[in-house]
Amino acid sequence: MNKNELIAAVADKTSISKGDATAAVEAVFEVVTNALREGDEVRVVGFGTFVVTQRKAGKGRNPQTGEEINIPASKAPKFRAGKQLKEAVN
Repeated sequence: MNKNELIAAVADKTSISKGDATAAVEAVFEVVTNALREGDEVRVVGFGTFVVTQRKAGKGRNPQTGEEINIPASKAPKFRAGKQLKEAVN
């Protein structure tokens, strides 16, 4: 399911217009993004948790030349599924 399909499904499920569904979905994405950017986690009980993890700096190799390169430390967003979501999928 892509973003447009998600918006259409939200509009159908809630009986709101596609424009309102688009605004709602965009708002959720924006709120989650801003919270993660500020270092917070977003916990939706029964669904899951969005968190930011730290990746350490390390060494890598350029696959074309074999040259060793330095990979800088970075932050990465992650999602941990909640119990109800896991049970629904299984």
